[in-house]
Amino acid sequence: MNRKIGGKALNWSELGFEYVKTDRRFSARWRDGQWDEGGMIDSEIMPLHEGSPALHYAQECFEGMKAQCARDGRVLLFRPDLNSERMKQAAGRLLMPQVPTELFMRGVDAAVRENIEWIPPFGSGASLYVRPMLIGVGENLGLRPAPEFEFRVFVSPVGPYYKQAGLAPIALAVSEMDRAAPHGTGNFKVGANYAGGLLATRKAQQQGASEALYLDAAENRYIDEAGSANILVVMRNGSLVTPRSSAILPSVTRRSIMQLAADRLGMPIAERPIDLRAEFDDFVEMGACGTAAVVSPIARIWFDGAWHVVNRRELGDDIGGSGTVGPVMQELYDLLVGILQGEIAEQYGWIREVPL
Repeated sequence: MNRKIGGKALNWSELGFEYVKTDRRFSARWRDGQWDEGGMIDSEIMPLHEGSPALHYAQECFEGMKAQCARDGRVLLFRPDLNSERMKQAAGRLLMPQVPTELFMRGVDAAVRENIEWIPPFGSGASLYVRPMLIGVGENLGLRPAPEFEFRVFVSPVGPYYKQAGLAPIALAVSEMDRAAPHGTGNFKVGANYAGGLLATRKAQQQGASEALYLDAAENRYIDEAGSANILVVMRNGSLVTPRSSAILPSVTRRSIMQLAADRLGMPIAERPIDLRAEFDDFVEMGACGTAAVVSPIARIWFDGAWHVVNRRELGDDIGGSGTVGPVMQELYDLLVGILQGEIAEQYGWIREVPL
């Protein structure tokens, strides 16, 4: 039987952002100071020694990216070199062996290629989420690096991260909890950062928001990031700004959007501390961005005991949290999605075709 893109009998347009078991995944092992060649395996189950440091001490990191099917049938990845580099940085921080770029790329390519039937077809609104991960495994008890490590790449077809399909406004609620502190692990994509945010996200959702918004741990004043995304703000002076902090994740999506805003939209851009309360009245548009969410406009934020509507002076109070999408977020979303799907040419070398 011929294997083809979108060959599985799924309702692609109704997929949520949930795990779907696919056929195969890539696995490589580090032991005795070196990586083996790795290869594809069938089982999604990972047998782990009960003493594995990944289980007790969160010695693990991961990445996230999407493979998109272009109109002409090519399968495209967006800036996977940055994901490889970011995993190396996280591994160094947690005393894990770095995954060589060649091994990282080979694992990603193989996992995508071997699951070609699970790649959503062009125009479906879905994509193939790619999850590389590195965990410390093996017999251990004390607080020390693992004796062995596994690098694994699995994939899953997914729909939009938030329940709203396409570009739909969301609401955030400022958390009373701290996500991370400067000089900690907040700027690395490690699992412990996310486990600590589960309660904050639940409380935000109980408040009526989609996600938590964290302020800086020192003064509870400056915007850090949302629980699963970086933050963008269009200011009244026409600039696009994003928070500068050593406690937030350096998002591949955010870096790309800032460059597109400068080069394609001609906007002044800045990475600087953003004082939520002092500057909120100057927010014209606001967005959350990341691999999973792409770009999600933010319509309102809960802080200081009340809902605050972004750009309230122009839009009024009636938009609640489901209002209109601003023109800048719409244009940035269209640009990025067009590049991701191969519909818009880019001169940066961001797009990498997966060899099928």
